Amino acid sequence: MTDTFRTVERPDTLTVETSEGAQELRQREFTANEELNREVGAVLRLDGRVLSSDSIDVERQDDETMIINMGPSHPSTHGVLRLMLELDGEVVLRTKSVIGYLHTGMEKTGEELSYVQGGTNVTRMDYLSPVNNEISYCLAVEKLLGIEVPERATWIRMMMGELNRISSHLVWMATNGMDLGSTSMMIYGLRERELVLAFFEKVAGLRLNLNYVRPGGVAADLPDGWHDDVQVICDTIEARTYEYDQLLTGQAIFRNRMEGVAPITAEEALALGVTGPLLRSTGVPWDLRRTMPYLAYDQVDFDVIVGTYGDNFDRYSIRLNEIRESVKIVRQCLDMMPRGDYRTQDSKVTPPPRARIDESMEALIHHFKLFTEGFHVPIGEVYSAIESPRGELGCYIVSDGGPKPYRIHVRAPSFVNLQAVPLLMRGGLMSDTITVISTVDPVMGEVDR
Repeated sequence: MTDTFRTVERPDTLTVETSEGAQELRQREFTANEELNREVGAVLRLDGRVLSSDSIDVERQDDETMIINMGPSHPSTHGVLRLMLELDGEVVLRTKSVIGYLHTGMEKTGEELSYVQGGTNVTRMDYLSPVNNEISYCLAVEKLLGIEVPERATWIRMMMGELNRISSHLVWMATNGMDLGSTSMMIYGLRERELVLAFFEKVAGLRLNLNYVRPGGVAADLPDGWHDDVQVICDTIEARTYEYDQLLTGQAIFRNRMEGVAPITAEEALALGVTGPLLRSTGVPWDLRRTMPYLAYDQVDFDVIVGTYGDNFDRYSIRLNEIRESVKIVRQCLDMMPRGDYRTQDSKVTPPPRARIDESMEALIHHFKLFTEGFHVPIGEVYSAIESPRGELGCYIVSDGGPKPYRIHVRAPSFVNLQAVPLLMRGGLMSDTITVISTVDPVMGEVDR
């Protein structure tokens, strides 16, 4: 993103002001009425259909309101998110999200990497849910290749993905508690997350950006003792969720800050295209694990948690209960984990065993070619979507028959869900701004990509 600069010279000073262009929130006198309605979330479709029953007060004078900045360095914007807020005293009238401060060009970078290397790129988008990023990418590549992944690899992916969902929601519980003044919840949430990350390190050698899920399966089989490790994680975290209930759910200050604050209707949520807990809080039971099953989700039993009012409290309750549902799925993975290969034996995408490289020149050449040039993927295009902790995470890939994707585009749920912020904040109090951002749960690495 390129800033434009306006330089104003004065006799004794030189002032440089930066502008983010169309992203910025401008004074009312310079903003058309249609744009004002869009900025408060009144117009939710490109055809201009207005869902809100009342439009913005266009007669209000600029000298009655104040436009302020929040972020991008504010610790409670959950990353480098900048909000421009128009306030009437303590009441928020308009909100505009200004993004791009973490832009890394991951989609364009992915077009310069081979399919083998691509997993190391996408895993860094949603850094709280790296395994799910890898799953979405690899499912898309495997559809293009037309290969079948061994059953054990599918169940390992599902178990690791649900453990990652648990760790992501634990971070949300921790930071949301901190945003509302509960430092204890911050400590407890990160304490439980550490159990999951320690297991990831044992399995993949890394705690965050694992590069564990790869086209054709996973990088390595589960280590010795994995069953007992996962059992301890499930038992510990499930018991701790009931302690979170005691700490937060019945707490009077917490409920007052969450109940009835920033509601959104099902119609508004669907019009905006939001997914995940933000959509399910309105009562819409849309969860790709159930509605469009992938991996082995059609073989396990779990509930899709929905809310009623679409407010902050519903979004909190959904994430808390989704931790318990993920524990339920992981327990079933423990009981139903099949034996067999952890990756496909198709030599086109799978490197030879390490021991063979020392014995066979052909195996050495095959290994070298696979990791330097990569494998060629048939011409075509594909879209693969999964349910990440934040909603529908989709990966669209176009192949021209070479070893690198011709085009990659990611449908990032954080980016789409961020559209709901102006609507959620409209008419609320400045003190609720932090809570609203938290319950949307955006990850800025995924927003900017």
